[in-house]
Amino acid sequence: MKNVTDRTSNPFGMRPDCERFVPGYGDANADFHVVGDSPAIHGGADVGVPFTNDAGRRLQDALATAGLLREEGTRPVVKRTFLSYLDMCVRARPTTEAEYAEMEPFFDAELRAIAAHVLLPVGRRATTHVLETYTARDVEASPEMETMHGTEVLGSGWLVVPVRDPGEWDDTHARRLIDALDELRSTDYRREADLGRFLGGDGSYYVR
Repeated sequence: MKNVTDRTSNPFGMRPDCERFVPGYGDANADFHVVGDSPAIHGGADVGVPFTNDAGRRLQDALATAGLLREEGTRPVVKRTFLSYLDMCVRARPTTEAEYAEMEPFFDAELRAIAAHVLLPVGRRATTHVLETYTARDVEASPEMETMHGTEVLGSGWLVVPVRDPGEWDDTHARRLIDALDELRSTDYRREADLGRFLGGDGSYYVR
């Protein structure tokens, strides 16, 4: 099943109850969904695109090297990739726990609409949320991001690859992520089921 839309920014028309927000950005039929925290943490308040502050551009560079972006920049050219935040609202202060909870239905609806095969949560909060919500793993209150960075975790219909916050990277983290994504992309990472047997005939009908 594919989404029929050519919109790169906010393909599903999400409208949270905040004056300014940074919507999801990328390919609505993405294989990879990169999940960040918020504009305050990973940028985008000025240009309206996730992961466009200094730390975000560091991540973009690694994603481009690994083949998930064709070009990096303030409006990156994606390659089967989608970028979004747990909290898309632009706020003048840190997001509260109640506000994260209010924004969760927007995030969840978009994540399920994109239906990517691989989720890449960036930073401790995004990783905790994705592992708690989309895998069967018991998650520590503060997951060890150094250990989990660039590793594969099987989820409930998704493969999860946690990413340490790029604002905390040293010289090794980009290469570790690039190598992990290169290895992953060399395998059949897709999470699909062939429902063609229910339709009659010899054709295949794959859904995520």
